[in-house]
Amino acid sequence: MRKTIIQTGVLLLFAVPVIQAQEKTDTAMMKKIREEEMANSQIRTIAHDLTDVAGPRLTNSPGYKRAVSWAVETLKQWGLHAAPEPWGQFGKGWSTERSYIALKEPYYSPMIAYPIAWTNGTNGPVTASLILLDKLDSATIDAHAADIKGKVVIIKSAELSNPASFEAEAHRYSDSALGKLGDAYMLNRKTLDFYVPVIHKKYNTQRYLQTKGAIALLEESRGKDGLLFVQGTPAFAKSVQASLPQLVVGAEDYLRMQRLLIDGRAVKVELDVNNKWYTDDLTGYNVVGEIEGTDKKLKDQVVMIGGHLDSWHSGTGATDDGAGCIVMMEVVRLLKALHVQPRRTIRIALWGAEEEGLLGSFGYVKKHFGDPKDMELKPEQKNVSAYFNLDNGTGKIRGIYSQNNEAVEGIFKSWLEPFADLGATTVTNHNTGSTDHLSFDAVGIPGFQFIQDPLDYETLTHHSDMDVFDHLNIDDMRQAAIVIAAFVYNAAMRDEMLPRKPLGKPERFLFDTDLPL
Repeated sequence: MRKTIIQTGVLLLFAVPVIQAQEKTDTAMMKKIREEEMANSQIRTIAHDLTDVAGPRLTNSPGYKRAVSWAVETLKQWGLHAAPEPWGQFGKGWSTERSYIALKEPYYSPMIAYPIAWTNGTNGPVTASLILLDKLDSATIDAHAADIKGKVVIIKSAELSNPASFEAEAHRYSDSALGKLGDAYMLNRKTLDFYVPVIHKKYNTQRYLQTKGAIALLEESRGKDGLLFVQGTPAFAKSVQASLPQLVVGAEDYLRMQRLLIDGRAVKVELDVNNKWYTDDLTGYNVVGEIEGTDKKLKDQVVMIGGHLDSWHSGTGATDDGAGCIVMMEVVRLLKALHVQPRRTIRIALWGAEEEGLLGSFGYVKKHFGDPKDMELKPEQKNVSAYFNLDNGTGKIRGIYSQNNEAVEGIFKSWLEPFADLGATTVTNHNTGSTDHLSFDAVGIPGFQFIQDPLDYETLTHHSDMDVFDHLNIDDMRQAAIVIAAFVYNAAMRDEMLPRKPLGKPERFLFDTDLPL
């Protein structure tokens, strides 16, 4: 979600302002954090290792396991205690070993396409004719059953051409926009109770298509200009069977094939998709590391930070949520490099399976702190001062959502004051949702997500093939590391834990669903 104005931001990034804090703040340490990041930032190196080297990080895929091993070893090298930690059963791993599709008739033309995660492959090269269906439902499939066998299926689009766009892909928040922020990314139980069965109905229809002998199903990307948004199916779950090969195809190629079919032309494609499944270990893993507290009275209390390590597979998960993991790793590196002796323990967690419903963080919370379904809380719950999350792209921090915790607003405003010159000024009493801080908030632990400049997160990189290293804004991430390191230091060193909201009534966690997402 974020981009532009780099030169001015870089010039201001390391200026040390006069602090007029409402709460006791270690001015010297704020300066040291800035200076360490200016002189010795490792963000670019961490980003390269996590994205280019580890590759796509679909949960339980080889890429995810590479990232887990790398993160654990890197944290250990910096002096943290770190290890993979099981959070529960996730399900099957999956990766694409080969993927090729091209228009074969009326002429040869290669196409941009990616397999949808947790679908089957073609078991070798295939050449087949296309069939165009008006829509994908059982009645339409039955009506065309005789023609579907041995064909590759595409579904008619609402429009047969892509309109021009005249809006910029990226933007930053203006000061006036920050002042008007409301709730963001919020879902509710009613929405999910409607949405999840729709996902499974569609998936069961796709499996029904397979019983009629279809070779593959092609879907149109909602992007254009070679931009593809690619996700997965519920077949990662042990109880859900995989469907026929499914690929997301670039809009321009998809629309061209439709126009040819509507014009009465014979259209054939050749495709060769080899998707590999991994069922030897269905366990899901997070990465957890610690800098131990040193205060005899406070060391059992914890300040937590995190982002989600898993990603989708058409890119390398750079902005979703590589950026969050990279920044949070840089935060603990900064603190270790400065030889900080925190009063409270500082714990970093890199979560698995966020994309399938916050599974890694919620599994961790249930294991350590309790389940909101009954609110029978475990002893560890009372010792967590706060959890800070970063998962809205690569844009710099402009403030923080208080998550309706009015008691922290003054504290956070005080902590942001040293960084007003960096653009981080806003504390809003609104909520933001759909990521891992909700798992903590659900059991009464103060959980927070930072406000970030949108850049091009929603328009270009979120769940797309463009979610790669080149779309990271390294300077913005350096700013984020400075701000978050200060928040973590302040939370770990203050006399009291952060204040909490009243404990909610027992209710099932929003993303705790009977059907896999």
